[in-house]
Amino acid sequence: MNIGSDATAIEAFLDQLWMERGLSDNTLLAYRSDLNAAARWFAASERSLQEATAGDLQDYLASLFARSLGARSTARKLSALRRYFRNLVHSGQRADDPSALIESPKVGRRLPLSLSEHDVESLLAAPDTDTPIGLRDRAMLEMMYGCGLRVSELVSLSTLNLSAAQAVLRVWGKGGKERIVPIGDHALVWLERYLRNARPALATATAAADEVVFLSVRGRGMTRHNVWHLIKKYAQVAGLAADISPHTLRHAFATHLVNHDADLRAVQMLLGHSDLSTTQIYTHVARTRLLQLHREHHPRG
Repeated sequence: MNIGSDATAIEAFLDQLWMERGLSDNTLLAYRSDLNAAARWFAASERSLQEATAGDLQDYLASLFARSLGARSTARKLSALRRYFRNLVHSGQRADDPSALIESPKVGRRLPLSLSEHDVESLLAAPDTDTPIGLRDRAMLEMMYGCGLRVSELVSLSTLNLSAAQAVLRVWGKGGKERIVPIGDHALVWLERYLRNARPALATATAAADEVVFLSVRGRGMTRHNVWHLIKKYAQVAGLAADISPHTLRHAFATHLVNHDADLRAVQMLLGHSDLSTTQIYTHVARTRLLQLHREHHPRG
């Protein structure tokens, strides 16, 4: 068994993915984590992931279920293994793909957590906009909800890539795909207030302060972790659910557009989804919300 070469093979596979596919850092980190975990499991029994058989992979997946890992997480790990073994076959390192005939566990459609329009208004109103930090936070919340931005797109937003005059911004989403996003009226008002009245007070002489839109108290760009903590804080202030995350506002953006009869293709473009089926989940969210409203408010609900 060639156990020691598993780590090298995994890194070579990830390097090739990065060069050929342009995957995001987060996606590559997930692949690395899943493949290294599998390699460690095989190494514990003096086996090699590279040389695994279909039976070996079945044993590995069974061990995941034995640890009560959910179907969705198991399916993700199997997806990483499939891609890894396909690469080994294509590069001539293996003649067969042991993952080819293994069925993925059944995964139900998980509807994303969304907020009502009233809840969103409560969250947006939570920051104290009499302070530079509160003004920054209000502008960030408005941009996430008003533009449907991912948190990574928000924190990497540059002053060079937004036009207040035209009310649009240019963002790079997953896989480095570029898209143009309109800025809603409310978001634009708060963005301009922040840029005029708060950002100069936060800016320093650092290079980051010259371009990054949203700055920390130290004059550096905000991080995903910063934004996550702020969302948690303001959700508590607004009396909302504890499991709200930055992505919840992106879900609310899409759900509320669909609720107000927006064309699904347009929502797909605004979100930067490559596949319409990813966007279609918001029709299910909207339908679920309508059924809930009917049950709650109709006399015969």
